Amino acid sequence: MTEANRRAVPALRVNQWLPGWDKIDFSAAEHRAKPPAYFFMFSLPARELRSLSGISRRQANSAVPRTDDLGIQRQHDPERSEEISRFVEYGYPWSTLSDAKRGSAEFNDLRKPGWLPTAVVLNILVTGDVRNESLVDDADLAEVVEIGGSAALQLPYERWDNDWTPKGLPPFEIIDGQHRLWAFDEASQLENFELPVVAFVGLDISWQAYLFWTINIKPKRINPSLAFDLYPLLRSEDWLDRAEGHAIYRETRAQELTEILWSYPDSPWHDRINMLGERQNRWVTQSAWIKSLTASFIRPWDRRAASAGGLFGGRSKMEGEVLGWSRGQQAAFLIQAWKEFAATVAASDLPWAIDLRSIDRSAAAREPKVQSHDKADPAFYGVYSLINTDQGVRGFLQVINDVFYLRASRLKLNEWRPDARSSDNPFDAVAKALASIGAQSFVPFLKQIVSALAGFDWRTSGTPDIDESARRAKLVFRGSSGYKEIRTQLLEHLASGEGDLAEAAKTLVAA
Repeated sequence: MTEANRRAVPALRVNQWLPGWDKIDFSAAEHRAKPPAYFFMFSLPARELRSLSGISRRQANSAVPRTDDLGIQRQHDPERSEEISRFVEYGYPWSTLSDAKRGSAEFNDLRKPGWLPTAVVLNILVTGDVRNESLVDDADLAEVVEIGGSAALQLPYERWDNDWTPKGLPPFEIIDGQHRLWAFDEASQLENFELPVVAFVGLDISWQAYLFWTINIKPKRINPSLAFDLYPLLRSEDWLDRAEGHAIYRETRAQELTEILWSYPDSPWHDRINMLGERQNRWVTQSAWIKSLTASFIRPWDRRAASAGGLFGGRSKMEGEVLGWSRGQQAAFLIQAWKEFAATVAASDLPWAIDLRSIDRSAAAREPKVQSHDKADPAFYGVYSLINTDQGVRGFLQVINDVFYLRASRLKLNEWRPDARSSDNPFDAVAKALASIGAQSFVPFLKQIVSALAGFDWRTSGTPDIDESARRAKLVFRGSSGYKEIRTQLLEHLASGEGDLAEAAKTLVAA
């Protein structure tokens, strides 16, 4: 198609660039290449804009092609888009009424115009822009050109129709406004409804995350913890690592996950976390769990170091991607990992496990009133099990995190999608994630890790009648230095095996 035959949309060029900005530390390697000095404003029919835009419904049971997954915006609330669709028809409060009330003429006086004057913010991809190893087909590229001294957006067709779809990656990627676009997905009666657009051209993905932050979080419109589910790329932005808000996010997310592990009925740690820090409570404290999660799964990746980052909090060194799992998925993964470990330990007949069970039975025979909590396996939950200590919890979390972080690309973790219909109820979100996690391709690798970890001697140095040499060896786990030591020993234990797991452990030990 020649340029003359392409649909052209008038655009307004906006200059927002100050001389001092040239001194900013731009870096293409950090996904912060220097942006153009201009952005553009125009309007497009909402359904046409939707077809040009890289947003897609993400289903846990039906993975969308990676060409549709830009790795930027993630969680979508269909109810919110449906409410916007109703709002556009007849405004507020009509959009909030039940189907029965909207169908009744009694409430027709509540109809009002449903204006959406706020601009959708997007980026126009240019030749060479790569998203998850995908490019926009040359025939589908859009561009801003000068026509008669004025700017115009040239689109990849002469006339748009409802059947048009891009051959690969869509030419637009949405920075802010996905719920508004989804509202027009199947609303043929709204075909001519236009949306204002602010468009950047060739904007690097880190700047897109920055824009989302300044639009939605800086004015406190969205809770920061929720924002990191909506826009996972923010989890790895170093400019946020140095800001108070980012630290609060990490601690908040760690606390949320800890509370789910404690309160979710199917969690091995259900009612087995000391949430209030009570001295009489023998379980690991909430504070210790939070610190262990922020030191493992929610740890940022330090690009200056060779160590692994947090699976839920950093950017993979292998692909430069951020894992887009929601809070529900994150919690489900932790619950699944601990469930697999607890089941493996319960089935273990290794000497260390047998020893802990025999000690518990002897104590129960002497003092029936101090029997193990709810008859749980002493090898996992007992007072002499290292698993049920600060060091044991952190060691397990760090090893699972570090091995999965290292193998994230190979395990294709991003192919596990959030449920299409999000929920404010964390239990509901976790239940949906747990229902789908068993079918994921990475679960056998998880089982392999926990099976190998169950072969480690998890007795504490205080275990009665433990061999003296073993007791001295386990004294190194006590105190703050014990966190590093148990991670090292667990990785060395995994490295003594065979196969890819052993190779991954060796890589982590040497890092």
